[in-house]
Amino acid sequence: MPRKFKSGDWVKVRGKLSAPKMQVLKYVSKKDSILGLVDGNSYLECVWYKNGERKSEVYHQNKLIKTIETGGLFKTFLTSPKLRLS
Repeated sequence: MPRKFKSGDWVKVRGKLSAPKMQVLKYVSKKDSILGLVDGNSYLECVWYKNGERKSEVYHQNKLIKTIETGGLFKTFLTSPKLRLS
């Protein structure tokens, strides 16, 4: 199966509205419990942050979709621009 993502891509779990935005770390090898085959091209390790705590999990690449917006592991607050009349 061809790889759909690369390290650094931003993804979300398909079909979940409240899923966190995650960053792809790497592809990992995972053994199929039924057939006993090792698959190294389908499972991704992803990382995200919740309440300042780093969380990671392994997902099949078909369960993920690529997000358009990038970044955002840490919240930043934007201030409104100040207008000058000079």
